[in-house]
Amino acid sequence: MSKSNTFENDLLGLIFNNTDIADIGDASGLQNSATAGSLYVALHTGDPGEAGTAATSESAYGSYARQAVARSGAGWTVTANEAENAALIQFPECSSGSETISHVSITTAISGTSKILYSGALSASRSVSSGIQPQFAAGSLTVSED
Repeated sequence: MSKSNTFENDLLGLIFNNTDIADIGDASGLQNSATAGSLYVALHTGDPGEAGTAATSESAYGSYARQAVARSGAGWTVTANEAENAALIQFPECSSGSETISHVSITTAISGTSKILYSGALSASRSVSSGIQPQFAAGSLTVSED
């Protein structure tokens, strides 16, 4: 069985925009979080896989840190069963080391072995070395449900 397009969009809205999903359970539906908080974007040097955590194959160049993106319309645009970053996501500039980034994930915590909500391969791997600052332009990081 698959989800309907309407529910796919609603599910992305709940996860990325902290928007209620009506008509599930009681009259109030699936509720948003009292405090929306953020999701965190992580970079990986390999596929963390479905059994992995945010720390699996996570980037480790000098100054690297996951980046917080608000669970709101300012952080994510949700339409047509897709969520995409609404603004530039910019990682710290590499201060030491070098590596090749091949995957990205969206996770629930700023650090540690938090759960991965979504992950995928980049369209092209990115080499990172001293002075390079990885980033995703607005609209270039897309999650889809289907």
